[in-house]
Amino acid sequence: MTEALPLAGQLPSMPLSERRDVIEDLVLSEFKASLLMGEDEDLPLESGFFDLGLTSLRLIELRRRIEERIGLEIDTTVLFSQPSIEQLVNHLVRSAHDGRGDAVAEAEEDVQ
Repeated sequence: MTEALPLAGQLPSMPLSERRDVIEDLVLSEFKASLLMGEDEDLPLESGFFDLGLTSLRLIELRRRIEERIGLEIDTTVLFSQPSIEQLVNHLVRSAHDGRGDAVAEAEEDVQ
């Protein structure tokens, strides 16, 4: 069972490289667990969710687990508009940097 990490308040104050590493490790850990992979197995970041054999339902479960561990809300549309592990990690790093969650980060991305 994965342990909840108190990351929500810590992420915005972490250096960018450390923040990215923490988020990437967490996301990879959750995806590997969902895919029944060992922690030592390689899972390329550019892997698309559906190319990995994940279903929409499994993605929603993953989203919930990642939200619980990271303390940031992930809009369901992010999973489909940014459909790879790397894109999801990048999105979460930006959201953690903003410290404001998805709604504001998504609105700003749409403006740019």
